[in-house]
Amino acid sequence: MTRMTTTFAVLTLAALARVHVGHAQVVARHVVDKDGAPQYRVDPFWPNPLPNRWSMQQVTGLSVDQMDHVWFLNRNQAAQPIELTAEGTPSPALCCVRGPELIELDQQGNVGHAWGGAEFHPKWPIRLQTVIADTKGFVWISGEANQDSILKFTRDGKFVWDFDHRPPAECGNEQNNVCRGKPENNQETNFILNKGRFQLDEVANELYIISHKRVLVHDASTGAFKRGWGGHGMPLSEISNAPIAGYTWTGGPPPDERNFVPDLHFVEISKDRRVYIGERGQNRIQVFTTDGRWLQDIMVSPNSPAQRGECGGLNKTPLAAPGPSLFNRSICGTTYKMVISKDPQQKYLFVADAHNDVIWIVERQSGRTLGHFASSGRLAGQLHFPNAIGMDARGNVFVGEVDNGKRIQKFAPVLTGAR
Repeated sequence: MTRMTTTFAVLTLAALARVHVGHAQVVARHVVDKDGAPQYRVDPFWPNPLPNRWSMQQVTGLSVDQMDHVWFLNRNQAAQPIELTAEGTPSPALCCVRGPELIELDQQGNVGHAWGGAEFHPKWPIRLQTVIADTKGFVWISGEANQDSILKFTRDGKFVWDFDHRPPAECGNEQNNVCRGKPENNQETNFILNKGRFQLDEVANELYIISHKRVLVHDASTGAFKRGWGGHGMPLSEISNAPIAGYTWTGGPPPDERNFVPDLHFVEISKDRRVYIGERGQNRIQVFTTDGRWLQDIMVSPNSPAQRGECGGLNKTPLAAPGPSLFNRSICGTTYKMVISKDPQQKYLFVADAHNDVIWIVERQSGRTLGHFASSGRLAGQLHFPNAIGMDARGNVFVGEVDNGKRIQKFAPVLTGAR
């Protein structure tokens, strides 16, 4: 080979390397489209049917552990009588019965550990919301009712620790940060009304909890409060306790707001120590350092109606013919749940949007939306109310559905050369 040929080959390889870096992939050979969005295809045969005639219920939380096993919450509270027709002695039907509320699935979609439910532990959450399987072999579970908290178990269901921080008994078991008519209090840190949406930071051994219009950070061993902040990094003392004003949706984004706009729906932490807070009320993700310094706002489908102000006032818009209001489901807002890709650069954010029934793909550093996959519907590869999302090291995206969707779907990377 001549020197000129060698030089040309090296330059060609360098150019290809630059293209590869510019269009980073979740996994090797991952197909990306012209806008840089990685492509996905549903696996219609995953998971396998649940054993023992267990019914699949609302999948409110989902976590993928270091073995690429999927742990999910199977909220029995949402079961309809027609879904439990096999319950009784003798059993009157072939299927189904209530199953455990915490289930582990392996890569083949088979059940491993399965436990949990109202009879399993005296303080088992009433309104299940989040599950996190950590790298040390523990499973953390939380709920949204006032007297629910964050519970820590071993993988086989042995109880380890209760975060507690429950409110006074007179607050009852309301949901959505309500304490029987008492005003919102973002300055209160001794107890927390809603601990259902949280994240575990194993690096610093801390729990991040989003409640009202704030982020609260606690020690993950003792439960002691350490720090907290509001929207755009404001101190707890400056957070408004008044409701955020609604708006009239006319096809554009909601008006800007410095406070967090409820409902806050997720908190995720990247390897480079950025904290991502999802605001369903604003179609927005706010990005912070771990000490609460604001870095960036990311808008996700900003022109969709936000949850703020009852779907931008659309909940009160009647149909042309007599009947229920146009948006009486109140499925508004686009930032329901999120997972960060597991490539070395964590290039992408995958955001579950239950208003549009899609998964948005966002470039993490720039905040630019690259595209989406899935659509609204009941067929394989379509979604109805996606409210849980996770990713394994192989690049597979797992999406759980609530309302009456009640399933998990696996979306696999489309690879070059695949058919």
